[in-house]
Amino acid sequence: MSKKSILRAIRQNQPQGPPLPDLPSFASDAPEPLAAFQAMVAAMGGQVAHAADFPDLGALVSAYFPGETSVASTVPGFPGNIPMQDIASPAELETVGLALIPAQWGVAENGAVWVSEKDSLFRVLPFIAQHLIVVLAKDRIVSNMHEAYQRVQIDETGFGVFIAGPSKTADIEQALVIGAQGARSFTVVLE
Repeated sequence: MSKKSILRAIRQNQPQGPPLPDLPSFASDAPEPLAAFQAMVAAMGGQVAHAADFPDLGALVSAYFPGETSVASTVPGFPGNIPMQDIASPAELETVGLALIPAQWGVAENGAVWVSEKDSLFRVLPFIAQHLIVVLAKDRIVSNMHEAYQRVQIDETGFGVFIAGPSKTADIEQALVIGAQGARSFTVVLE
């Protein structure tokens, strides 16, 4: 027998595996995911802004980050002043002061948002910017991570990450440092 016929015979005669278990629903009894999400974003060191309170994203950026001169945006309708279509290498983003990125999902239990590479164009953008604003629709907030994982479509977006608050570490002499490995501030704009 040849190797090819042996492998074909193995593929054709594989034993039937046991059935997969049913997954529990992990449904949350949280009464209001929006309120819980806002509280958790604040607890994680971030801030929440409401798009309805500003005429447009430009006014919000001016109010929250006056004088910021290096703005990269992948939010439709708000181009920033760094032409993202001209960026050839992620290294060109090293001087970004403020990044605006759409988020696909928000999670009430931990204040995290799901951002994909499709949304940010470059994986490094949410981490290399000094300040990060994510734009999230209020109806895209779920109660817990179980619900978020059921909705994330990784096969459609490729790389993605949950981000919760500004970068923090307490490894250096047990002192809390904000912005050591990423954005120093984190703002969620709810639409």
